Amino acid sequence: MKPILILAAVPQETALLKQALGDTARLKSDSFDYTEGNFGSQPVVICAGGIGKINAASVATALIERYHPRLVINTGCAGAYLASGLSIGDLAVASDEILGDEGVLMSDDWHDLKFMGIPSLILGSRMYHNAIPLSRHAAEKAMQLADYVGIRMVRGCFITVSTCSGCRQRGEELVQRFQGVCENMEGAAIAQVGLRYGIDCLEIRGISNLVDERDMKTWDIPRAVDAAQRFVLKYIEELERPVPKRGLNRPIPD
Repeated sequence: MKPILILAAVPQETALLKQALGDTARLKSDSFDYTEGNFGSQPVVICAGGIGKINAASVATALIERYHPRLVINTGCAGAYLASGLSIGDLAVASDEILGDEGVLMSDDWHDLKFMGIPSLILGSRMYHNAIPLSRHAAEKAMQLADYVGIRMVRGCFITVSTCSGCRQRGEELVQRFQGVCENMEGAAIAQVGLRYGIDCLEIRGISNLVDERDMKTWDIPRAVDAAQRFVLKYIEELERPVPKRGLNRPIPD
């Protein structure tokens, strides 16, 4: 059976997932560390590949080439824009990922790749500029599961940036430009690699902070990454069942 590839940026975002592998975990190491194992009968590969688009794209490419996974799940934490209605500890699932930095800054305004006439990806007759779609089926299944188990989740566009928004003005600017719900530093790169290889990609992130005047005393990264990983485990457990059933969830270690 082809594995599910789970990617995150830092080890804190995969610790609970690795713990859930139990005795099946096998650490591999090439130019980066990753772990093989099983959730029940489902093989998985888990890797925290580093922050930013370059790390994310290189790790996603290497592991997709090696394992040819059935699904890529990108998880971790994110900052929610104030207009999204999301709160710290909520979950968000990406409908699309937006390359928020790629473009040109002119004297009149910032303009995207379509304005420049340079797509970020060409697949046959399709050209993709700043917006990269993720699997609609996987996202809808996540929304259905969240509704069933009573977890707060919002679906919408995620914005991938290299420079995080550290003030309300910047967040409002990105929301106005792209209508995003939250921002991160890796998602669009992983989504684009998945799209290039024809592999479905699901992105689930926990909200660690609101995009406002930067004050890390108000953040809760542990709560966000815990919520995201627990949901990823539930999602994989229910993946083979068309309708979630009560009482069938695998215990998740504390």
